[in-house]
Amino acid sequence: MAEGLENIKFDYAQIGGVRLHYATAGEGAKLVVLLHGFPESWYSWRHQIAALSDEYTIVAPDMRGYNLSDKPAKVSDYEMDKLVNDVTGLIDHFRRGNAAVIGNDWGAIIAWELAEKHPEYLWKLGALQVPPPAVWRKNLSFRQLLASWYILFFQIPRLPEYILKLNDYAVLENALKNSTAEKGVFTDEDIAEYKKNWKEPFALTAMINYYRANLLKGFARTAAAAKKIKVPTVFIYGEQDRAILRETVKGVGDAIDAPFEEFHIPTSGHWAQQEAADAVTEILREFLAE
Repeated sequence: MAEGLENIKFDYAQIGGVRLHYATAGEGAKLVVLLHGFPESWYSWRHQIAALSDEYTIVAPDMRGYNLSDKPAKVSDYEMDKLVNDVTGLIDHFRRGNAAVIGNDWGAIIAWELAEKHPEYLWKLGALQVPPPAVWRKNLSFRQLLASWYILFFQIPRLPEYILKLNDYAVLENALKNSTAEKGVFTDEDIAEYKKNWKEPFALTAMINYYRANLLKGFARTAAAAKKIKVPTVFIYGEQDRAILRETVKGVGDAIDAPFEEFHIPTSGHWAQQEAADAVTEILREFLAE
């Protein structure tokens, strides 16, 4: 594991009918919640948990359906409102009133939705790689649709789970190891940790259900229906991302009606907090301290 994680603690929070497993470190007065995406877990934030826990209370949950958190059986159990409620419930669990919420991939989508629907829960907002939904829809191109082919593939029942399990989860391993801008970001130890997550009962279906539960509803929303974000926000984008293209993240600041900063990392891909761990940590440290 990454240096500094020997001080990490693990626990569970009962949020409504779902029990969420989380990693936590630090005892700072302010709460920072780190949300992972597909196909990861709390572990994707291992570098930032270690580095930022000197100043903040850091909490990185396994989102519902992932790793050691509960895995409800229905597709509808993974609709966006429920995912957002998990985060507000986690903030309530720590009794801090509010939190800085930073998300990557699905974690970013949930963070944007939280900021729009429940800004009172946030003192700051951070998103990596994924722009606000209104910006995504405005910039959606044929090239982006091709890059997002897997989202449509995941709508098929059972077949995606079967394929992802083949050859000891070779597709998912390849998605991590071979889609980075530089080789060697994910060690064998890191991959072994993720494989433990994927092998949890029902985990693959639960992870894919995020896509099944939210695809049509996401496209049905109009840009006009979106509210501007009124929370101080940072957006970080690794420019080598093959899943979310550069043209798709243009104009993120147009969706923010609050202090806003944007950083692009030319040498990083989709897994920015792992590929450019030091750069992301320093951006977040400065942003949270302002």
